[in-house]
Amino acid sequence: MFKFKDIKSLKLALYFIIPFVLVLLLKYNYSKKEGGYFAVSHGTSASSSSQANVKLPETIDYIFHVKPILSDRCYLCHGPDEGTREAGLRLDTKEGAYAAIGEHLDRYAIVPGDIEASRLVYKINTQDPEQVMPPPSSNLSLSEYEKQILTKWIEQGAVWKDHWSFIPPEKKDLPNVSDTNWPSNGIDYFILKKLEEQGLQPSEKASKEKLIRKVYFDITGLPPTLKDIDAFLSDPDENAYEKVVDKLLGSKAYGERMASNWLDIARYADTHGYQDDLERIMWPWRDWVIHAFNKNLPYDEFIRWQLAGDLLPDATLEQIVASGFNRNHKITQEGGVIDEEYRVEYVVDRTITTSTAILGLTMECARCHDHKYDPISQKEFYSMYGFFNMVNEKGRIEYGEIPEPNVLITDKEIDEHLRFINKPDSIPDIKLMVMEDGAPDRQTFILKRGQYDAPTEEVDLGTPETILPFSETFPKNRLGLVQWLFDEDNPLTARVAVNRLWQQIFGIGIVSTVDDFGNQGALPTHPELLDWLAVTFRENGWDMKQMIKMMVMSSTYQQSSKASPKLLEIDPDNLLLARSSRNRLTAEMVRDNALRISGLLVNKIGGPSVKPYQPEGLWAETTSGQGLTKYIMDSGESQYRRSLYTFWKRTVPPPAMITFDAATRDMCSVKRQKTSTPLQALVMLNDPQLIEASEHLAQDVLNEESYDDEERVKTIFRKITSRFPDQDETMTLLEYLESSKENYSNSTEASSNPDNELKDKELYALTTLTSLIFNLDEAIVKG
Repeated sequence: MFKFKDIKSLKLALYFIIPFVLVLLLKYNYSKKEGGYFAVSHGTSASSSSQANVKLPETIDYIFHVKPILSDRCYLCHGPDEGTREAGLRLDTKEGAYAAIGEHLDRYAIVPGDIEASRLVYKINTQDPEQVMPPPSSNLSLSEYEKQILTKWIEQGAVWKDHWSFIPPEKKDLPNVSDTNWPSNGIDYFILKKLEEQGLQPSEKASKEKLIRKVYFDITGLPPTLKDIDAFLSDPDENAYEKVVDKLLGSKAYGERMASNWLDIARYADTHGYQDDLERIMWPWRDWVIHAFNKNLPYDEFIRWQLAGDLLPDATLEQIVASGFNRNHKITQEGGVIDEEYRVEYVVDRTITTSTAILGLTMECARCHDHKYDPISQKEFYSMYGFFNMVNEKGRIEYGEIPEPNVLITDKEIDEHLRFINKPDSIPDIKLMVMEDGAPDRQTFILKRGQYDAPTEEVDLGTPETILPFSETFPKNRLGLVQWLFDEDNPLTARVAVNRLWQQIFGIGIVSTVDDFGNQGALPTHPELLDWLAVTFRENGWDMKQMIKMMVMSSTYQQSSKASPKLLEIDPDNLLLARSSRNRLTAEMVRDNALRISGLLVNKIGGPSVKPYQPEGLWAETTSGQGLTKYIMDSGESQYRRSLYTFWKRTVPPPAMITFDAATRDMCSVKRQKTSTPLQALVMLNDPQLIEASEHLAQDVLNEESYDDEERVKTIFRKITSRFPDQDETMTLLEYLESSKENYSNSTEASSNPDNELKDKELYALTTLTSLIFNLDEAIVKG
């Protein structure tokens, strides 16, 4: 394989690339071409319209207009936490808001229909710094618009509503729309109804090249091949797109794509974490996750096996393996720590992970005191904590110890029961951490300020009453907790699940705060749609593949991303979904895309984690103690596995993936950051894996002897972007190819073999060209 002759020639190549890329980005920053070769992605930003000029709604709605103000400015002193509540006033409940207050109980904060008698109106409008609310010392204030909202709400009768997410979802009829030809399924009716109310129309349908590229990444995390694209373009069947979707949902890559998201939620890693950060074996659980997604295990079973697989009647070995979900938390091996302190941390971690991932609630806020914003008491936190407090485990393990409880996995058991586990022959029997309630009589106490050594009141197992009381018919264990989670009257589980799938497909959830459906969370942009999806999901047996298919088959999903100036002004964040959002590839997809396009990707499912390229000496420089200090890079096919399988060291995660906003896996994460930084550009230009992929793709194209330079440019461009370049783009790239050849000639000595020099020159030029195209915005955007 061709290699750059020395570091000087490589640097010189990059010096040519970087200015060229920057010029293109600056020159075409405002290009209106839809997802074009020179298009630049823009981060989302909220509208900056002044509230002072916004017209008050005709009817003030408590949930959408009033509660966000009260929650942000008032709950800290007048909310759920009794310990910080002042003046006897509670504004988070109807009873508290309307209750008599004052020393003689002769005043009221809110008197429906009477703003003169409502002390709240006086308090928010007075100029007296001793009387005004919020008080100046809180560093909080109300705008004039917000004051008018609260006043008008009281004037209109102060109609109270319970928090929307704590009310079980109802499946309403599909709304009536004017354009009945546009909707493809139920999703589109809800989207179109809101667009028509705003005087907007959906965007045109995306081109077939754009559409197949986007749906491939969304369902499999990989790009389509030229063969895939050509087959779709040439298929005249009106169901051609649906056939593509069905093929992708049936592929093994689907399970890997879904597992990639779930590993963030499950805080999966290949090391224990903390300072010493020794290696652990949890990859067989990851193999199970991929297997579960590919066989389309219903969501309720998927969660039941992970939270309580070991407690199922006659539990199978597979179900016990699935319960490893609860053991993915960090574990310490450090000397001098207090065992009970860390054991408590592990139980807290499991409690928080369950509440975040399944309920979309910030229950961790109630560990030390009653929740400041949501109706979750400290007692209810520890009642939930109790479900996970029966594991007979140690807080500190010895070096090399496999924490108990665990299960032994042998070749025999893999052959008979766990064929989805891809264990190499070179690895001996495996001990996998799982769940087992080996301490069923352990008592659970409220811990004062969350401290492990400050137990106070003993509590029974239970759940937050406001969400749904824990039925006496449910067993008092994790299996009972799962029954509570999937009870038909639980208002959160289905909503949270479909919202997270929506985020995966559309880039942002219907509730943008995917981890917070509570009082401080964002309101749903399409509440009726969210409820319709939630109930449909439950009615269809919690079928995840069916839900994803419904989303990608919708006309909403199939729209173009091209946005008119009017649409950008009205809806810059695309909350109304009048167009397709342009989302960058995930950290895993950036690397996997290059490997797949170049032909380097090894399509092998499951197995132990691998160690591809990483900066030399990184572990040694950042690790102390007896932890993993030497990174030994794998060779052969292990270098080219999907990024899902990259070895994850908690204290030093894969740097290129972290640069592209991968989660650190220290704790449950349901939403990744979206940043755009110079470091990302440096990774794209300098990562050895990407340079090698560029060279490999260039060599493959060069091997096509019938190709001239124009055909080579078009082939490389199309493989990377999934479309043909237009004439202007082709000419620009050909000019750059020629300049790269000249650069090679000027930076190297003449070879004694002219034929070899010509081949080296062409490969060098095509490699730098390929690297350039890999660095374009269009190359790292889904659609």
